[in-house]
Amino acid sequence: MTADHPGGGLPPAAEARLAEIRRSGTWGSALTTDEFAAIRSVGFEPVGQVLGAAVYNIGYSGGYACPGAWAGYGGYGGFAGPYRSVTALSGSGSLGSYAPMVQTLYEARRQAIGRMVAECAELGGHGVVGVLLTIRPFPAGGLEFKAIGTAVRAPGAVPLKQPFTSDLSGQDFAKLIMAGWVPVALVLGISIGARHDDWLTVNQTSWGSGNTEVHGYTELVNQTRHDSRSQLERDVTRHGADGVVVQSMDMRVRERECSMQEGRRDHIVEATIIGTATARFARSEHRQPEPLAILSLDPQRRQAARVRLGP
Repeated sequence: MTADHPGGGLPPAAEARLAEIRRSGTWGSALTTDEFAAIRSVGFEPVGQVLGAAVYNIGYSGGYACPGAWAGYGGYGGFAGPYRSVTALSGSGSLGSYAPMVQTLYEARRQAIGRMVAECAELGGHGVVGVLLTIRPFPAGGLEFKAIGTAVRAPGAVPLKQPFTSDLSGQDFAKLIMAGWVPVALVLGISIGARHDDWLTVNQTSWGSGNTEVHGYTELVNQTRHDSRSQLERDVTRHGADGVVVQSMDMRVRERECSMQEGRRDHIVEATIIGTATARFARSEHRQPEPLAILSLDPQRRQAARVRLGP
């Protein structure tokens, strides 16, 4: 990771930028006009745009051992007969899994989020809304993990020990508050699953197999998604929240040449879930909405209304 400040504080460039914001007496945001109005309607106001970034070099990622080529001779069973390959999940830390890679993905994102939260606290904010998490290649090498959002505060409220983070839009944030819930923190569920071609997947993907389900690939996708959901639930529990509202679910699929068996391939699925953990602070009362005045389609009723209202 590139960093010239070993401590847990903000980088000097960020400190200088925040000092300039405080001196100017103004604030910036990534909010639309509708989002700004929605946030103001529930008693919050923006205090500034905040961001956090970290550049990581991805070295050892795990997953080099093939998850299944060791079963039988050449992957077709030998004396044991045909075999079914297994799915190696990062969450289980099994042979051939990408557990070190996933650990780095968590660490980098949380580092970026933590620096964004530190900027929010420096500006006197109670939390960050509309957080956008991005990953992109860094020109000099490695990957840049960035978190950017708008810090908000409730005037007159006591400072929070830990500002909240949320990827909800301004409108969704306002709806959450009005319903008696508050955001707690951004939560992540990341899993990488790998599976070696076995005799069944090879047969089911051959040119003469016709229209048929490839059971090995189905199992790979289902198990990886399930593992990412399990990791998300653990993150929600870690923050002490009641639940989570999910904004983003992403799945990427790729394949590679098997490192242990010539002519065979491993298939890799990366599943990422990002959401906002929430907690209840009040019981909302469901009230019957007031009737709205509407334009009648009956011409006689419209004429009667004009007579009552006058010219």
